Amino acid sequence: MRVAPSPGQSGPSLPHHPDPIIAVATAPGRGAVGIVRVSGHGLAALALAVCGRALQPRHATYLRFLDGQGLTIDQGLALLFPAPHSYTGEDVLELQAHGGPVGLQLLLARCLEAAAEADPATGLPRAACLRIAAPGEFTERAFLNDKLDLAQAEAVADLIDASTEAAARSAGRSLSGAFSAEVHALAEAIVALRVLVEATLDFPEEEIDFLEKAGARARLAAVAAALDAVLLRARQGALLREGLRVVIAGQPNVGKSSLLNALAGAELAIVTPIPGTTRDRISQTIQIEGVPLHVVDTAGLRADEQVADEVERIGIGRSWEAIGDADAVLFLHDLTRLQDANSQNADHEIAARLPASATVLQVYNKADALAAELTDALPEGAIVLSARTGAGLNTLRAALLQTAGWQAMPEGLFIARSRHVQALREAREHLEFAIAHAGQRDAALELMAEELRLAHEALGRVTGAFTPDELLGEIFGRFCIGK
Repeated sequence: MRVAPSPGQSGPSLPHHPDPIIAVATAPGRGAVGIVRVSGHGLAALALAVCGRALQPRHATYLRFLDGQGLTIDQGLALLFPAPHSYTGEDVLELQAHGGPVGLQLLLARCLEAAAEADPATGLPRAACLRIAAPGEFTERAFLNDKLDLAQAEAVADLIDASTEAAARSAGRSLSGAFSAEVHALAEAIVALRVLVEATLDFPEEEIDFLEKAGARARLAAVAAALDAVLLRARQGALLREGLRVVIAGQPNVGKSSLLNALAGAELAIVTPIPGTTRDRISQTIQIEGVPLHVVDTAGLRADEQVADEVERIGIGRSWEAIGDADAVLFLHDLTRLQDANSQNADHEIAARLPASATVLQVYNKADALAAELTDALPEGAIVLSARTGAGLNTLRAALLQTAGWQAMPEGLFIARSRHVQALREAREHLEFAIAHAGQRDAALELMAEELRLAHEALGRVTGAFTPDELLGEIFGRFCIGK
């Protein structure tokens, strides 16, 4: 048989880190509580030196944290989690002190000092080679020690970074393993199909058609349908995590800043009748039905020969840069200028420069200043609103969600990343090829076996079963230190 292990059965063959690590595990700055976390092997001696007494495993002990002369650095709670029952799968020591930055640094320095000292009981260093943790190294060790798979490890960072309630709840589901469980179920179904194909290939002289007898084609179709459902929710989860980059663009004084303020519900941008008031990009993250939208107000667009101010010219250049990076562009027009030939020509010039790949929503502002019947000549799909009164804003919000591909919040939605969506898409494509070869013999059956293998491998990249070391470094390097 040539069947690889299921993503849920074995982790990556990466070396486990031998050195113990330490870091302040709470956010920088002052706070009520600060935590110094240590992970490694054999931390009992280090805990004894810093805490002055032996710690009972998994029990919080209130005590003094001591320096090298036995003087008090601080008072707080100490907890020791012996391996493997800890976050990282190694011994973990947590010292919960007051949240002053200086006190936490003193406590961290004392741990490093005590680790290098000889343990009176053994004559060896208490925690040889204890060092400051790299970003994300605690969670990386949890992954390497099979405490979390890669999708769950990424969900830790996503939960910390969540910008909406929906994103936080979805990240919590991924952290608990909901996403991984669905990927594992798909992988197991593909493994079962691979076994059937391999049996047919390995025993060609048998008169039994293993694939036909097991209903392989129907099972392939069922796996593909299940993968489609997971892929749909993964795309929604990726949108929850990453949001939509929306740029408001148009001529000066069409109401771009007013629209940003109306969407945000706050006076973020200065609004005046003076052309060129907005000189640089102004960004604000808002949410619609839990989906984060990163909205950018830009400088009014006009031809270079019309701009005498160098600062405004730089702002216009940055506006075009933002438009090039946008997921959606709100091309804002002024309804009161519909009969102004110069204004219409300027809009045509802007439209001609918009990237061909850009998703553009045609939005017409200042509906409160124009009779409704005069809007009949607008292009199909145009959104008419008033940033001043708020009329039409709900229509715009719905259009933005539709542009993003958002559907009503599905039950049990999990957070996901672009790389997850890409891996699932690849798995789906390989399944489609496998379905095309199903029911055929000889070379076609070999191709079917290969497509199933590639689909299985793509699923394994979601949970980390088949993940290059370089990608792991990129993922964990984006975590905060101490996590």
